[in-house]
Parts: sequence; structure tokens; C-alpha cells
Amino acid sequence: QVQLVESGGGMVQAGGSLRLSCAASGLTFSTYTMGWFRRAPGKEREFVGSISYRGGSTYYADSVKGRFTVSRENAKNTVYLQMSSLKPEDTAVYYCAARRSPDRGPYDYWGQGTQVTVSS
Repeated sequence: QVQLVESGGGMVQAGGSLRLSCAASGLTFSTYTMGWFRRAPGKEREFVGSISYRGGSTYYADSVKGRFTVSRENAKNTVYLQMSSLKPEDTAVYYCAARRSPDRGPYDYWGQGTQVTVSS
């Protein structure tokens, strides 16, 4: 009964900020790498960022480095994506995903996504 539920999406002007949350249940959250992905209109899904099971390591796509930050609170079974200096090209559906650590293959579980729209 693994479930990942994203929240916090919405509309924002270019240059603004949003924080997305992903609440996880049905898994031992502290043993999973958590990732964020996005799918823009007409585009394939792409990696945005990830965080290791204890939060000690983070990874980001070049397109979001310096603007986005992934964090987690294991006591709350929640991972966050703080987005700043948003650009219109950040417009996409954002997905939370979970992968057993230390696996490096495909992610095991996915949320349904939350829409982020950035206007110019």
C-alpha cells in the first residue's frame, strides 16, 4: 500500500518561489532515496533532483542547480522541493518518486504529480 502524494503546486510569476511536498506512506521512508521528476507539455519526463536516505547527499539536474533544493524530514515521511527563481520553462507536472537505497536502477514508486505553472 505504498502511496506518494505531492502537494504545493500552483501558478507563480517568473522569478517567484514555490515549495512542493511529497508525503509517503506504506514504506520504510528512511531507507529510500527520494527523487523529483517533471514532465513538461510535449516533453519526456526528466530528472530534477534527489536526496539520499539520510539526507546527506543531494543531486540536481544542471537546469535547476542553484535554484532548487531537495530536503527531507524522515520523522514526517516527507520530502520537499524548494523552487526559487522560477522560469517559464519550469512549467511542468512535478512527480515524487522513491527508490530503495542503495539501488541505482529505476525508481520503484511514483506519485500522481502536481502542476506547476510559471508565467512570464
